Amino acid sequence: MADLVKLTIDGKALEVEPGTLVIDAAKRVGIEVPAFCYWEGLSLQAACRMCLVEVEKAPKLMTACTLPAAEGMVVRTETPQVAQARKSTLEFLLTNHPLDCPVCDAGGECELQDMVFRYGAGESRFQETKYHVEEKQWSPVVFFDRPRCILCFRCVRICDEGLGVRALGIVNRGVTSEIAPNRGDHLECDECGACIDICPVGALNSGIYRYRTRPWEMDHAGTICTHCSNGCKTTLGVRGGTRIIRGNNRDRSGINGEFLCIKGRYAYDFYNHPERLQSPLMRRNGKLEPVSWADALSAVARRFSETKERGGKFAVIGSNHTTNEENYYLQKFARQVLGTGNIDHHRTGDAAALREALQGAPGSLATVSDLYGRKAVLVIGAHLALEQPLLAFTLRANYRHHQARVYVVTEGPVREDKIAAVSVRAERGRELEALESLREPLRGEPELVILFSDAIQGEAVGKLVSFGRSLGIPVQYVCLLDYSNSRGAVDMGLVPGAGGLELDEMKAAQDIDVFWVVGANPFESGRPAAKDAFLVVQDLLPTETVQLADVVLPAASRYEKAGTVTSVTGEVQGFRAAVQVMGAKPDLEIIGLIGKQMGVAAGMGPWSPEAVFEEIRKTVPGYDLPPAVIAAGGAAQAVWSDGAAGGRRRTGTVRSDRNGLFASGTLGRYSKILHSVLESRLDGRS
Repeated sequence: MADLVKLTIDGKALEVEPGTLVIDAAKRVGIEVPAFCYWEGLSLQAACRMCLVEVEKAPKLMTACTLPAAEGMVVRTETPQVAQARKSTLEFLLTNHPLDCPVCDAGGECELQDMVFRYGAGESRFQETKYHVEEKQWSPVVFFDRPRCILCFRCVRICDEGLGVRALGIVNRGVTSEIAPNRGDHLECDECGACIDICPVGALNSGIYRYRTRPWEMDHAGTICTHCSNGCKTTLGVRGGTRIIRGNNRDRSGINGEFLCIKGRYAYDFYNHPERLQSPLMRRNGKLEPVSWADALSAVARRFSETKERGGKFAVIGSNHTTNEENYYLQKFARQVLGTGNIDHHRTGDAAALREALQGAPGSLATVSDLYGRKAVLVIGAHLALEQPLLAFTLRANYRHHQARVYVVTEGPVREDKIAAVSVRAERGRELEALESLREPLRGEPELVILFSDAIQGEAVGKLVSFGRSLGIPVQYVCLLDYSNSRGAVDMGLVPGAGGLELDEMKAAQDIDVFWVVGANPFESGRPAAKDAFLVVQDLLPTETVQLADVVLPAASRYEKAGTVTSVTGEVQGFRAAVQVMGAKPDLEIIGLIGKQMGVAAGMGPWSPEAVFEEIRKTVPGYDLPPAVIAAGGAAQAVWSDGAAGGRRRTGTVRSDRNGLFASGTLGRYSKILHSVLESRLDGRS
């Protein structure tokens, strides 16, 4: 490691690594150097001149965002000269900036507003008529107000460098310079809203949030996105305890930092869909009719008890959207109370086979931070940018910051080809053969992370691990999964027991007496073979499976309950309820109430999320995680031990839905925002 550089900032001595920028060095000793254009991790712009500082022996003020720390450097960030320079910069920025703070959506959160208050640029020497352009709508999600723009270029850089989309650029020159979409008058992009969140003023606005509320009128709750498996933290702005107004992650908490895709930032709107289930339903005279919770629970408990007493056959189908606590309690109930091993869920990646192949090898499972820091990454069978947006964002950051070497083996072109050292095309199912052409380059890497989709499953997973071991370098793995708690569903035991039926076998079996479906839509394509089976469904929206049910119990969504989930990289995170929806109950509570009606609640134990998580810590291998870390909003990786995850798997039973950015299985169908953007109607895989 190179020798540290010693310098002094505002009288505070410190040591930093060579190449550290003065603006970053100042942060380490608690000194904020204001800047509009600077953003950690993006290329340097030096456009706004707000970060000017005095450097001893330098002939003029220097921009702290482009100035590397040097040995013996003495920096002063708050002097009369610096304050006057910043005041003049603000005065210049306000030349054409409209003074519309009372109606601007950035009011109360505007960095320009904060700096004007701080440096007192209350009057301007510029008397010219302000240059004005009408507000433009670039998409249902993004609005642009040119007069408010201060041309910091953050939005252009985050779209280009962070997302790899390049949907924004600059047109015109001088006072008429303007941020503009690269597709004429509209956006064709990921519609992620990163440009809005990174904007320091109110130039870029959310079509969902604008003119609806003020920051101080909202409460904020941290939750985990309920769509894909990446486990992104989403901070929801809630008004009145019942309305979600906004989603973002500006405090950079969670494993995703500031990143969110369109689903994490905007697709929370399914929770108040007009068809949301808010009352239990029972089939009477061939039609589903509203009933009380007491009647519905009593009917379910009575049928469960009768079926168990006569030795009937149960089939329990769980979800990859429900929490770890709910999945654990459901499989425990099925095994201990109902006495069945017919338990499964829709598996979208063969995490169980990876667990068996690794045999508990320490350090074999990669985290998001590993994907950012490792020297080489291999992507197999996935269009990462569209299917795993956080992992793709992190990989691009690794490429920009650390020059990681990226290898891609896919059926067709993917966005990762742009940063790949080598791209190999392989027919689906022949990826392992194509890997042989990469053996020598991979052997030359110091370390490697392998990400693989459902194209690698069953015995092929073991062969992939054997290939990794043959390279003679440290190798970590990520089994790519589709949904928010797919990994947790496997870890919690939502898989068949000895002699138990898999999901497809349950659907095809003609002797099932009772189906219990919790948070899933297994009968989207038609009825089960056992047409006379009693069907109980817990869900929040009227899916095809709900329409077939005998009893429907309205369930709470992710945003209305507390618990934990496990991301695709095995990182466990907690969340709490953000809103309340009348009539719905968390799945964990529903299962507990059914047990109470059956008289088995005492044997099952308490059904609070905290109590169940404590049981998980004691009984589920790899989940003895520090509760304080999770309660504080952190993440802890669940590390597998030796042995199988349980449940036999026939070839082809692991099936990814290959969702793009604008889809998320059944749940995504009920998001108006996902369907409103142009890209959702185009070929999202191009």
